[in-house]
Amino acid sequence: MKVVALVSGGKDSCYVMMKCIQYGHEIVALANLLPVDDSVDELDSYMYQTVGHQIIVSYAECMNVPLFRRRIRGSSRHQKLSYQMTPDDEVEDLFVLLSEVKRQIPSITAVSSGAIASDYQRLRVESICSRLGLVSLAFLWKQDQTLLLQEMIANGIKAILVKVAAIGLDPSKHLGKDLAFMEPYLLKLKELYGSNVCGEGGEYETLTLDCPLFTNARIVLDEFQVVLHSPDSIAPVGVLHPTTFHLEKKDSNSLEKKEPGLVFEVQGDGPNTPESTRQPDNGTVEHTRNRVSLSKTGKENTFSICCWLEDSSQSSTGLREDLETALKETESQLLKQGFNWQNVLYIHLYISDMSEFAAANETYVKFITHEKCPFGVPSRSTIELPLVQAGLGKAYVEVLVANDQSKRATLHKGVLHMAGQLGLDPPTMNLRNEGAVAELNQALTNSEAIAEAFRCSISSSALLFVVALVEVKPVLYVQEDSETDDETRQDQFGEGDYGCWGYKPEEWHQDCVQKRVVDGKICVTILSISTEVMKKLHEPKEEQQLERVTRFCVYLLNKTLYENSFSWNDTTSLRIHFSTSLGVSVKRLFNVFETAFKELNEMSPEGRVAKEPIFNLVPVLGAGNSSASLDNIITCELFSLRS
Repeated sequence: MKVVALVSGGKDSCYVMMKCIQYGHEIVALANLLPVDDSVDELDSYMYQTVGHQIIVSYAECMNVPLFRRRIRGSSRHQKLSYQMTPDDEVEDLFVLLSEVKRQIPSITAVSSGAIASDYQRLRVESICSRLGLVSLAFLWKQDQTLLLQEMIANGIKAILVKVAAIGLDPSKHLGKDLAFMEPYLLKLKELYGSNVCGEGGEYETLTLDCPLFTNARIVLDEFQVVLHSPDSIAPVGVLHPTTFHLEKKDSNSLEKKEPGLVFEVQGDGPNTPESTRQPDNGTVEHTRNRVSLSKTGKENTFSICCWLEDSSQSSTGLREDLETALKETESQLLKQGFNWQNVLYIHLYISDMSEFAAANETYVKFITHEKCPFGVPSRSTIELPLVQAGLGKAYVEVLVANDQSKRATLHKGVLHMAGQLGLDPPTMNLRNEGAVAELNQALTNSEAIAEAFRCSISSSALLFVVALVEVKPVLYVQEDSETDDETRQDQFGEGDYGCWGYKPEEWHQDCVQKRVVDGKICVTILSISTEVMKKLHEPKEEQQLERVTRFCVYLLNKTLYENSFSWNDTTSLRIHFSTSLGVSVKRLFNVFETAFKELNEMSPEGRVAKEPIFNLVPVLGAGNSSASLDNIITCELFSLRS
């Protein structure tokens, strides 16, 4: 990926650039924030190191890479851990800076930062990246600081201390000292006082004067002054103020090779709603309403909404337009229910062509932003489906919604809705190239790493796995208390009569159903209808075969729910994946399922299913319960949650 590197001058921001290069990325620009007043060494900032900012201008020449700088006008106004867009906050200066970098260099797709341990800083960089549709690269995050310091020195980071603020560090003795020289003493302070050897607790800051990325020249500090900020007898605070410095060429032609105009100062306040974060129109899309179809499950506290475009092959103007229509209509439906994007737990984003992912993502991030989702943006999976072949336009959106504030990131009521995981090697952000098995193994490894953060495992906590060439979307049950209820209950009403349309239980019916019931609160059911199952249904009239199959699906789902003490009112989502080889239109399939549910209601005096459609039709090229068997014609995925 092409990367803009956030540089403070410190060892961490320089070393993470070296890691980016090591993993195959390309540094195409540098970005730096500095005080409005050049004579000021340090601001009262929670985000940025500014000590030594007078020297950063030289980085452009040393690396022969453009440097974009902006003077910090904001302050630390929003101090909660999870950042929300706040006018005049110092984080907005970073947004304006990176917006301009992206405008001038559109090929940039990622931002590197030297975050090691500060969630406060990391989350703010990630928030800005989300707003701009960029990837945050923080390769030093949570690394062992002792090993990391050794690595930096061993790999050629030449840095000096420019600020000290900890017990055992003396401004008059230690400012200006080389990092390698200070390493043994920093390790000693760790043993004595528990100090962070990389300075992550604010113990010290550094300024890099040379590193392997400085191919043209190194920086030589000629003179400096020590400025004492606090004469505290235990932990005095002091900074180094550079007064004169020069560049020392690394070869005879290095400085002559520099390109003119490598340094750009980014001015202006920045629009409150730039193109990348403009708030979409909340109104409905009247000119496309005849093309929009919706479904909503009947459960009031956790439910799904689905939006697709009907028969739009003639009227569709492209992926961006179709996705914008679907997102606008979804947003409109959320507002009608009294909700917004912050209530969304999970988003399925289906597109017709994965090669257009960048365009889809640009449209997506205009709607789903950190500012709209203060409790965390919803997790997402993006999957290519044969939408056009099924007559559904080029984009399709499904959201899972919760109407309470118990959402913690993507964890809600003990259910972790993990984002779809690709077979991406985390450092390189490249797909594993050894084939589908290697991709799947990597995707599972990535899923497990996320599960561990929630103190669970995909091997023991998975409720559901969906795998799509090759994206893994796990749904996990996270035990939220010390209870150890049996994971799977026995059927409680096995002798009951749940027959519909004359169906009677047969032994082979259970071969079609996979289920998991957890703690009496969650019931996940996967119903698979293969070509062999269709034959067993014995429908002699071909024109009535589809009706018989859909009724059989509804019968088995209904039976499974009630045998396990669940009802249709507990349904949070029902996806019906159908193979395009079935050879029926979406409209016809929708109608026959809708009819089957209406008939089910008529058979039950109290009414079992919401009157509005509660199911989502998802076209697929093939489906099955294993990679060796993808002959399912219809696969129903029913998720039920008891309040």
